[in-house]
Amino acid sequence: MTESNSPQDCICDATPEETSQPLFAFRGGKALTSEELQAHLAALIHLENVGVLLGAGCSAGAVGGMTMKQLWELFVQEYNYSFVWLKDKGFLTDELKISAGVYNVERLLDSLEIAQKEWQRQGKTILVKTLKTAKDDVYRSVIRAALLEKDWWVSPNLAFESDKLKPHRTLLQRITSSRQPGQCSPSIFTVNYDLAVEWAAESMGLRVMNGFDGTHYRVFSPHSFDLGLSNMLARGEARFGTYGIYLSKLHGSLSWKLASNQEDYLEVSCTQAWSGIDSFLNGSNSKKQFAPIVFPSAAKYMQTVGFVLGELFRRFTEFLSRPQTCLMIIGYSFSDDHLNLVLTRALQNPTLQIVICIPEADVVDGKLDYQKCNRWIKNLGLLELPQVTIIATPRGAYFENFVSFLPDPVIYDKYAQEIKKVLADIRRNVIDPSGNP
Repeated sequence: MTESNSPQDCICDATPEETSQPLFAFRGGKALTSEELQAHLAALIHLENVGVLLGAGCSAGAVGGMTMKQLWELFVQEYNYSFVWLKDKGFLTDELKISAGVYNVERLLDSLEIAQKEWQRQGKTILVKTLKTAKDDVYRSVIRAALLEKDWWVSPNLAFESDKLKPHRTLLQRITSSRQPGQCSPSIFTVNYDLAVEWAAESMGLRVMNGFDGTHYRVFSPHSFDLGLSNMLARGEARFGTYGIYLSKLHGSLSWKLASNQEDYLEVSCTQAWSGIDSFLNGSNSKKQFAPIVFPSAAKYMQTVGFVLGELFRRFTEFLSRPQTCLMIIGYSFSDDHLNLVLTRALQNPTLQIVICIPEADVVDGKLDYQKCNRWIKNLGLLELPQVTIIATPRGAYFENFVSFLPDPVIYDKYAQEIKKVLADIRRNVIDPSGNP
């Protein structure tokens, strides 16, 4: 779970033309108009490799998810005893603060895990028991923040029919339909545990290739990322677009669980996962009763190197190193140091283009002001790299509004006709009737 780039009440459904607040986008420090931004995005989604990184901001607001701030408000209100205990024991330090009253969940769970092992070694049984309760309460808060709508878990067809997932469907429709013959499917990377992307894709008939393979025993099989879908009967214009997406859930998923052999990670349906999740949220003391996410902690990287999360991060890094690649980052607060390091190193790829939505960035005298942004964004913004495009105003940078700037595939037909007309005029002007130049 990561902090959203924006407060929930600022998210709106306005189109670029309807916004009263001007859109400010900058590429390499140069301001772009709304039309220039749309043209730039239209060119980027035609690159050889197209990917999107989604943060908590894309699942907040109308979709039903929570930002990190809202998650902590829930934890303090619903599990106040555990919150006070963690504070009294010195676990909620200033080093873990993201903002006032909001702490980094990943680093907190690191501290709790280390303390639990040390207290177990020292035989402090009572402290260990209380710590486990507090840790479970943190887990419950994380899960509740990622559920979206409870009814969708029991009846997924309700998610398929819901307008709340319209922005996700719009994003998937526009990036998949823009694929040219021979180009691979777009890649979706997310740090969210929810199933918004899966539900949106399935409602559109798109195949989700997420590294799990099988029908009755869907086990994690990394080689499935190297496979693709194609229609052998497609000809001409029907060859455009793609039939699926690659999905990498970099922090795990509510639909994952560890198999009984304690070796394989499995993916289960939302209806299968729900009974265990519901039981845990209602007070069960064991996370083993439900399909657990791979909860954020430093240990997860050591335990999964070369497998599951380690494999997903490796493929994320490999994707960013490909030539002619575009990555669009939406709803991510850049509070994950591990992920930020991957992005920093990826900038060494000269053909990589990154589009970042940062509503916190203000515009002062026609230039970006990063005072409200975190350190990573400040450092990146000051470089003014031509391969980085920053969308800075809330009206343009929020998920629902950003997707409206992506070109709809139907526009391409119009552009194609205009290009054909220009080429025909050129031929008439430079070639004589005999056909000789």
